[in-house]
Amino acid sequence: MIDTRALVDPAANIADDVRIDAFSIIEADVEIGAGTWIGPHVVVRSGTRIGEQNNIYQFCSIGESPQYAGYKGEPTTLTIGDRNTIREYCTLNRGTPIGGGITSIGNDNFIMAYVHVAHDCLIGNNTIFANGASLAGHITVGDYAILGGFTLVHQFCRIGAHCITGVGTVCLKDIPPYVMVAGNPVKPHGINTKGLRRRDYSDDTISTLKHCYRVMCRSGLDLESAIQELQSDANKNRDAKHFVGFFKNSQRGVVR
Repeated sequence: MIDTRALVDPAANIADDVRIDAFSIIEADVEIGAGTWIGPHVVVRSGTRIGEQNNIYQFCSIGESPQYAGYKGEPTTLTIGDRNTIREYCTLNRGTPIGGGITSIGNDNFIMAYVHVAHDCLIGNNTIFANGASLAGHITVGDYAILGGFTLVHQFCRIGAHCITGVGTVCLKDIPPYVMVAGNPVKPHGINTKGLRRRDYSDDTISTLKHCYRVMCRSGLDLESAIQELQSDANKNRDAKHFVGFFKNSQRGVVR
């Protein structure tokens, strides 16, 4: 399953049925799980851990050293879970010692062409990154988030679960869960109702989240007053609690 024109270090740990196409380079201290395909002209650097049934297309750079001026060659890691699709020309960097040493991508993600994931990012499951979306370092992305094409995210931001960004969105603050945002500067545009319905969220929960959004983003209340106003909803509904808690725990401020 390994093309004779590929360069694979004997010290790499590769499952028997992994397919590696021509001119790809797999370094030592790399793990690749069963059922994964590595397309042609892919470079997988030392410290990369790739799970099962992933498809990594041509010309990707996987596990390259972090673009961080303070990096001195320390051993760090990129982990990729199972069943991810990583399209052409993506660049996924390892972590840094100062950021915990790990860049992590979960399961069932669809990462389209030209996406950049910088050092120490933590990406959940079932996300979609459209072409050209780029994450700076130390970013957390929640499950089922969708980043529109050429979305740019500043370092240390959090991207909430089930949110969606428009094309060319520039994120300099945290993006709340369940919300649609767009623009530069980014602005909120309501709850991601269609996405939540696709994931079998009940009408009652969606209605509660819409109320939370109106109070938090449209009422004109300051942040502390909005949080107090929504405390009853948070006590009754798990998703409302997550929504309100996201604002409470922000270190950078949240788009509202």
